[in-house]
Amino acid sequence: MHFVTGGAFNGKSKWVREQYQLDGQEFTWTSAYKGDEIPVLNGKQIIVLEGIEVWIRQETRSIAADESRETWQSIIRQWLQWESKDQQRKLVLIGSDISKGIVPIATEDRSWRDTTGWVYQDLVSAAERVDVIWYGISQKLK
Repeated sequence: MHFVTGGAFNGKSKWVREQYQLDGQEFTWTSAYKGDEIPVLNGKQIIVLEGIEVWIRQETRSIAADESRETWQSIIRQWLQWESKDQQRKLVLIGSDISKGIVPIATEDRSWRDTTGWVYQDLVSAAERVDVIWYGISQKLK
């Protein structure tokens, strides 16, 4: 699993397309930004899930932050299990960093920000590779 993060509109998607040379390859790209739901993973070699923070926000609106984190930990385990069944499989997760700036006043927004931070920590721990993209430039963290 490869987790890619960085600021909004900093070139994460473009970097992933170039890094994995997706033009001409068979892959699935699912985007929460376009309203897509988290898919059931299939047999494709490369699956890109974009907008992790959007999916987290949807969940934090209906359940408590600690429950949401537990749900995401379960999802991460399922993703790792799917990926481990075939060496050709690669799951690439893209999530915008929402931890910078002023702490939100609204409780719902603070819960989303906190949960996203916790889930990102879990993703970083589980991922074999982690990159931060700022202004189109990558920095490999893991």
